[in-house]
Amino acid sequence: MTKKTTSLQARDFITPSVAALISVIVNYGGTFILVFQAAKVAGLTPEMTASWIWSISIGVGITGIWLSYRYKEPIITAWSTPGVAFLVTTLATTPYSEAIGAYMISALAFIILGLSGMFERLVKLIPAGIASGLLAGILLQFGISAFGGAEVDPMLVIILFISYVVLRRITSRYAIVGILIIGILYLIMTGITDFSTMRLAVATPVFVFPEFTLQAILGVALPLFIITLTGQYMPGMLVLRNDGFQTSANPILVITGLGSLLAAPFGSHAFNIAAITAAICTGKDAHEDKSKRYIAGIACGVFYIIVGIFGVTLAALFLILPATFIATLAGLALLGTIGGSLANALSEPKGRETALITFLATAANVTLLGIGGAFWGLVAGLIAHLVIYGNFRKKKSALLVNIRGE
Repeated sequence: MTKKTTSLQARDFITPSVAALISVIVNYGGTFILVFQAAKVAGLTPEMTASWIWSISIGVGITGIWLSYRYKEPIITAWSTPGVAFLVTTLATTPYSEAIGAYMISALAFIILGLSGMFERLVKLIPAGIASGLLAGILLQFGISAFGGAEVDPMLVIILFISYVVLRRITSRYAIVGILIIGILYLIMTGITDFSTMRLAVATPVFVFPEFTLQAILGVALPLFIITLTGQYMPGMLVLRNDGFQTSANPILVITGLGSLLAAPFGSHAFNIAAITAAICTGKDAHEDKSKRYIAGIACGVFYIIVGIFGVTLAALFLILPATFIATLAGLALLGTIGGSLANALSEPKGRETALITFLATAANVTLLGIGGAFWGLVAGLIAHLVIYGNFRKKKSALLVNIRGE
């Protein structure tokens, strides 16, 4: 049986590209300030900070483009957000050259893990309901934030919300495209955001010779590896599975690990498969035809490379967008994914309770031992599942579930 192929038309690039743009805006505008904070703590020069931005943006762009094109799935890559949050405190006491060495050791560990196939086998053991509950719990705060910004800028939130529901009625496929355009026009017309002061400047990479010390390996490389694996790779793979994509975790670990290894001497701490921002590109809002959503992964990569070339300049552009606009845009773009995840999590009566435990524990977002809520929510759900049911239902695992009707 031959695999069915579909031809691409010009309109097939519109919604995936807009989904990719929103994903990139949310990524830079939402948490990228942490990179600047970490760079300040480390005492980096503006040139070295620009090199950090250059390396992670170019690296994320190239790996995302290659993986999406190679496997014809929207495999979105991004930098490790929990990893850079960890570095905000760690770089204060770790020499930068030793931190670079630790980044390289962490990247090597991901390559080895991918080649071993152990992570893929681990993810296969996770029941579908728990996987969906985990994803819904991770994304819940973004859905709430879509309306929480009304306390800060009620008019902006109201305009975006009304535009969203009206466009959903008129043209569901282009609803997210519409609210992005309407939101930008509103920001410009009201003077809330001024783009006139932005000037483009090309970033120049700065090579830093790595140093390898036991202290940095134990204090930086090991925590960075664990935090990135549990906080990014695990939920990132479950995002793909939730929308019916079946690419193995092994090549993703190897490619992103290799990319991180090559980019580390220029400042990149780690990049990996995306989780939250990936969900914007993997669902039906990106494209009704699942086989064409890989375009969003390629478009994301192109946008990341463009930002990387101009370094701090375009990163600063995303940072001047109001937090309310970014939160509302992300929340509305993720509504379909949140709803679908909750429906999948609660669809089977037998596993409904453990899926609900996973969802609530993840949504609580409790950080223990430096590890975020996604990991502990998964642990809580799996423990409950083991105690109540006594085994893992492999036949309905998150990796084998196939979302029908797409």
